[in-house]
Amino acid sequence: MRANRLVSLVLLLRQRRRLTAPTLARELEVSTRTVLRDIEALSAAGVPVYAERGRYGGFELLPAFQTELTGLNNDEALALLVAGSRRGAQVFGLGSALASAMLKVVDALPEGYRDTAAGAVQRLLIDPETDLLSRRQVAEEVPDEIAAEIRSAVFTGHKLRLHYAAVDQTPKWRTVDPIGLVTVRDQGYLLAKRSGEDRTYRLSRVLAAEELDEPAQRPDQVDLHRTWQERSTNFRTGGDQITVLLSLNPARREDLMATALAVTTEQADPDGWLRLEVTFQDSRHAEWALWQLATNAEVLAPQSLRATLHTRATKIATRYAPSS
Repeated sequence: MRANRLVSLVLLLRQRRRLTAPTLARELEVSTRTVLRDIEALSAAGVPVYAERGRYGGFELLPAFQTELTGLNNDEALALLVAGSRRGAQVFGLGSALASAMLKVVDALPEGYRDTAAGAVQRLLIDPETDLLSRRQVAEEVPDEIAAEIRSAVFTGHKLRLHYAAVDQTPKWRTVDPIGLVTVRDQGYLLAKRSGEDRTYRLSRVLAAEELDEPAQRPDQVDLHRTWQERSTNFRTGGDQITVLLSLNPARREDLMATALAVTTEQADPDGWLRLEVTFQDSRHAEWALWQLATNAEVLAPQSLRATLHTRATKIATRYAPSS
């Protein structure tokens, strides 16, 4: 355990330059006294770590210090290889780079770990292209040159020109300030600002991209998880969206999750069914999604949607009524 912690301490100092003892203690989830003992151990082992005193002081490594830290244990290597088997990297145009990196990870392992980790990965399948019902999970295709241009602008902090095809609109060029990239269920999104306003662009709808030399107007630090959550909330609560209260057979819950925008409340009824409050894009979307569930769902509100589904069911029943 201590050896792993010492390696983590060195990695933190290499990545963040200078850190105080309390900050290191918080990151490593140990006491400040333990951090000070670890610093002494590193110094005794010849690792050039020194203390900078003063208001903005802390511990730091000598700038020229380099070390090889390839001592991955079996579980760490397995975690990296499993992560490499996911398709998210394909969305950002990093598929070939990821494959190369995974080979290097395996090659860097001790011989005993190498065979074990590679064999374990063969026993795991992450996000297959089809589910048990043979429904194909379609991953979006983003040309490598477009993905590379967007990725570069995000990392370098430059403005980006996009030739973008929004839904039901003629494609047009726009200049944005890129903030970050997000992948959700094999769909990639660019989070950006345009004229100071929040914008989210689906990568598969980008027809061309050009990184500009001009610096992007964006904060130096970003909490991408929080930003995505905020934009998701704004998306779910805007436009012509409709909230539906319904009763659902729990066996069809996953089918509902695949079509609804969001589930805001959920509870179990005494009869074993679920009572949910669900958001759909609009009334047509709600009608279509709930019709797929047939008798496994019942709309409780709004009444207008109940009436629409009743009318549709009556027409179907009339059409298929036995001939007299």
